[in-house]
Amino acid sequence: MHTLRKPSSAVPSRGQFIIELILALVLTRIPYLNVPFNWLESYFHELSHALATLMTGGAVSHIELYSNGAGLCFSLGGLPVMIGFAGYFGAALWGGLLFYLATWQRGIRLSFACLGLGVILSVLFWGRDLLTILILAILALLFLLPLKLSQSPILTLLLRLTGLLVLLNALASPAVLWGVTGRGDAIMLAQQTWLPTWFWILLWLLSCFAMLWLCWRRVDGHAAKSSAIDDSHSPGR
Repeated sequence: MHTLRKPSSAVPSRGQFIIELILALVLTRIPYLNVPFNWLESYFHELSHALATLMTGGAVSHIELYSNGAGLCFSLGGLPVMIGFAGYFGAALWGGLLFYLATWQRGIRLSFACLGLGVILSVLFWGRDLLTILILAILALLFLLPLKLSQSPILTLLLRLTGLLVLLNALASPAVLWGVTGRGDAIMLAQQTWLPTWFWILLWLLSCFAMLWLCWRRVDGHAAKSSAIDDSHSPGR
């Protein structure tokens, strides 16, 4: 008697998702090991500023990334409110997108390739100083080197962890803005809109939680669907 073998899925189980989320949280707290992921969140933050600038009619001169995980986007024109809001909000969206792509079994390699190509294009168009170019080169390798791996489960795990790490860093970054004075996206938005800084910080935090919830819904929905299929194919008593 032959039994049908259920094809492997890139969507983790509920328990596996919780474990991966905890692992990502631990990785964000390990000195030195968390540095590339801080760079990654900073890159997506500045990339979101740059894309919002271009989408609202502005021009981007260059971006700068620093060894401590900070970054800057130098631009001219565009809509300041959309540009200022896009940084933390965009990082959360990128994190959610990375996780979603990791659950697309047939598109894992394509996803890594496109992300690596996007970083390379950022170097060509917006990389000016040596440190930024070096950081972007490391991030490009982070996406392109896994293409050499032959085992798809490793690729999916790496991409899911990367998405969760970006999301958790995007969640932590605006949280440290409470009570900060001087310069920053929240202060700029408060000056532009007369809405307090805490309003924008709360909005960014809610967007991160919303993306985490959507990731969980992806996992939970797939688990429920798989359970229903298993029940329908199980023999009657």
